[in-house]
Amino acid sequence: MLAAARTAKPSRILVADDSTFMRRLLTQALRDAGFEVVGEAADGDEALSLYRELRPDAMTLDLAMPGMDGIGVLRALRGERSSLPVVVVSAFSPAHGARAVDALAEGAFDLVAKPAFGEPLETFVSSLREKVTAAAASAKPAASALAPAGRAGTESRPSVGSIKAAPAGGSAVARLRARRLPAGTKKVVLIATSTGGPRALAELIPNLPSPLGAGGMIVQHMPAGFTASLAQRLDRSGKLSVVEAAGGEALKPDQLILAPGGSHLRLGDDGVARLSDEAAIGGLRPRADLTIADAAKLFGERLVLVVMTGMGKDGLEGAREVRARGGRILAEAESSCTVYGMPRAIVEAELADVVVPLGQLADAIATEVA
Repeated sequence: MLAAARTAKPSRILVADDSTFMRRLLTQALRDAGFEVVGEAADGDEALSLYRELRPDAMTLDLAMPGMDGIGVLRALRGERSSLPVVVVSAFSPAHGARAVDALAEGAFDLVAKPAFGEPLETFVSSLREKVTAAAASAKPAASALAPAGRAGTESRPSVGSIKAAPAGGSAVARLRARRLPAGTKKVVLIATSTGGPRALAELIPNLPSPLGAGGMIVQHMPAGFTASLAQRLDRSGKLSVVEAAGGEALKPDQLILAPGGSHLRLGDDGVARLSDEAAIGGLRPRADLTIADAAKLFGERLVLVVMTGMGKDGLEGAREVRARGGRILAEAESSCTVYGMPRAIVEAELADVVVPLGQLADAIATEVA
């Protein structure tokens, strides 16, 4: 196994940025991390040309470039039915934040914020390496091709009474019987997600009912400054209101509270949202585990935890607390995940009560809170 790892060819990366300095920085950081940088593009048209010529394994893409911008590149790639994973590397401003969220909705794999003045370069480089590594490793058939033969598109709506274990990566429903709560009890929904989350949320949120139990929260791993644009986009998409937490928000049945990038979302004993500047945990701030643990202690059997696409295992420790306190846990199936990391950790720890692909997740959540 070790010998195979040593002889594996490095992933081939295309870098696109109109700044000569940023191209040099990106190229050096990626080469130091063991990637092969096969081309550098100074604008969108050159990026597309080099992509067609070189067929790299992944691309880093600036959004603000002369001529065809980054959004134009993503749309052109989609028009060519390209499966190229693209990591957006963008500066932050209110305008850039909105465009970065648009890029994720257009199919970008993930987002890395360009280093701000005075920010340690090591933080940027570490995030870049992690996300490009995941992007290059993510090439896989379309989700529908991963469904077991004869099952794609035929999954039934979750059944409260069934107790059937589905294959860990499949599209079937794995369900354990829910405890009956007193009549009139309203449940709280908490959604945790990372890589691929903005696009998955854009599909999920418009399909959720309003009111949604007692309301809910979303923890999405994103850099500071970008979550306001995500909240605004989601708020326009469906029946539920979506707001970026500023601290002091109480749960409302028709609202979802989004954790802001750069802060942990905590809950006080009164159920009111509070923001914390505690150190990042595992490089993450917000950390879903913290929000989940607070919610589990506060709401117990009333909590419905939903873990969606994302790298790593954030949410696993929180899910253990949910299980210990009688809450319910839903996990997105591998077949629809951009990265099957966070849900995999839940499924492999045998904590999931329900495992369904993204297209069935809204119905599953509605069933839980009904």
